[in-house]
Amino acid sequence: MADSLQTVMDYAVAVARKAGEVVQTALAGDRKVMTKSSAVDLVTQTDQKVEKLIIQSVKEKFPTHRFIGEESVAAGEACELTNEPTWIIDPIDGTTNFVHSFPFVAVSIGFSVNKQVEVGVVYSCLEDKMFTARRGRGAFCNGEPLQVSEQTDVHQSIIATEFGSNRDPEVVDKIFCSMKNVLKLPVHGVRSAGTAAINMCLVASGCVEAYYEIGMHVWDIAAGSLIVSEAGGLVLDVDGGQVDLMSRRVLAANNRSIAEKIVKEIVLFRPPRDDALDHKQ
Repeated sequence: MADSLQTVMDYAVAVARKAGEVVQTALAGDRKVMTKSSAVDLVTQTDQKVEKLIIQSVKEKFPTHRFIGEESVAAGEACELTNEPTWIIDPIDGTTNFVHSFPFVAVSIGFSVNKQVEVGVVYSCLEDKMFTARRGRGAFCNGEPLQVSEQTDVHQSIIATEFGSNRDPEVVDKIFCSMKNVLKLPVHGVRSAGTAAINMCLVASGCVEAYYEIGMHVWDIAAGSLIVSEAGGLVLDVDGGQVDLMSRRVLAANNRSIAEKIVKEIVLFRPPRDDALDHKQ
């Protein structure tokens, strides 16, 4: 399995870089924008083109492997994480950023076996930063080792979060209530990169001490979750319990002390699980 995982890692890096080139080229041209679940849940032809490129490329190399892809699921395919070798793909994490040329756009590729992520690759296309991790082998950015922040004082921390695409007033109120609670701890600041994958890589890089969100999807965080843990951090549910990648709730932190303080400030709600959504509607 070890050698086969290295083959998967090498291929994931190569296909992520190829996908990133498509994204970079598209930024210079016309970006036709469409919507999915709401007026702020955006998708472009580039999202669809990149996912098709990744899946077709991987199928040629690994014909028996399964896939969970954001755009495939949006088109009606099942979002089911099994014990089988599975590629979990977000072709453009940060589509809204992409549409507006906001410079944080990532290709995220996770690979799981027995429902456990074994390989994680996040390519920040516009920064040309390739984040990689293999379980038990550490995390890296452009080949350099990553290490989470050593900060233990939440008052001297930066916390990352996102606002999501759900504009239901009750959900929005809970999101802002959580942010207000965190800000008033106080912390040095609250930041938002506009992409879950890059937020998690910022935790792994030691740039921020924690990232939390409710409402993202498994393809947003599968790769990043391994990168954080392999950089010495931890990944939990926002209630402090064990993370479930299908639950659409995550807290990534540099250490348990910071995580426990953030957990106390988050106003909880439960979005529909990824494996329970009816994506055909």
